[in-house]
Amino acid sequence: MTIVNTTLKQLLRTSFHSLMLGIVLVFPLLLLGCPSSTNKPSEPNSDTSTNDSSKSNFDGDRAFEHVRKQVEFGPRPAGSAELEKARGYIIDQLKSYGLKVTTDEFHAMTPLGDRRMVNVTAELPGESNDVIIIGSHYDTKYFKEFKFVGANDGGASTGALMEVARVLAAKGKPKLTYWFVFFDGEEAFCKNWDDCHNPNPADPKNPLPDNLYGSRHYVAQLIDKNELKRVRAMILFDMMGYKNLHLGRDELSTTWLQEIVWQTAKQIGYSQQFIDGPEGVGDDDHAPFLRAGIPALDIIQLSTYEPWHTKDDTLDKVSAKSLKAVGDTIVISLPKIEERILSRSR
Repeated sequence: MTIVNTTLKQLLRTSFHSLMLGIVLVFPLLLLGCPSSTNKPSEPNSDTSTNDSSKSNFDGDRAFEHVRKQVEFGPRPAGSAELEKARGYIIDQLKSYGLKVTTDEFHAMTPLGDRRMVNVTAELPGESNDVIIIGSHYDTKYFKEFKFVGANDGGASTGALMEVARVLAAKGKPKLTYWFVFFDGEEAFCKNWDDCHNPNPADPKNPLPDNLYGSRHYVAQLIDKNELKRVRAMILFDMMGYKNLHLGRDELSTTWLQEIVWQTAKQIGYSQQFIDGPEGVGDDDHAPFLRAGIPALDIIQLSTYEPWHTKDDTLDKVSAKSLKAVGDTIVISLPKIEERILSRSR
């Protein structure tokens, strides 16, 4: 359209010198009737030139401040006083958004002995009782060798989830109910994920893993309370705030959920952050949900995050822009996810 408009204007300017006075007087009216590249809607681009992220109202700077606050508490392993402080901050913020907040305290046997853990859930009631869970772990891995503050691994996902909760609460009543879940005890207490196991009184031949304490407990509670069938999808944030953000596709995640989110990212200009390459994660807090038959998606950058589980996982590795890229994409994806779920319930 820009080429056509430019040609038209050139013709009008050429003809001007030969027009009679009466036509000259009409000329401004002709200009008013001409299509203009400034008021003609442009064709949507499938990639970065179309960016609807402003519609999400997700504030990357606000999310970053939540991350900063988590880091200021220091290392936050399960059962620590520092995690208690972080939990209090999270709860206070969620309540300020008008959300109903509940805590679920439980005790878990770990390689370091019995540990008190607490999952936190904030509920946003919807028109339907069907539930979408958006979750993050808020603990950090225990290291005795160095100070590990987990800015990206625990901090970034917690900050982003708090901001998503604020944005959705401000929008009013959604079609589906949302549970914003902050899992305790995601990290293993031993050095590596599978180094240790814990006794399993119910089945001594199958010891329990030293990881995913909070999410495993959460799913078990859903089953015990006969509420598992309400949960229609689960989205997990984990390690998604790196300033050089490249989120590959987790190979365990549910395909249709992943497709909606990655296509949305492309449509609103975040294809450089949500890449088409694979991300091999293995177990994460989405895994207990998958094993229980719940569609689940893990949004994580693990294989290319070099400071993972080192003293260098500090606040300078996290970017407000990266947090916003994820927050925008998820908030804008959610109505599509709701529609997919509701269309299969009719």
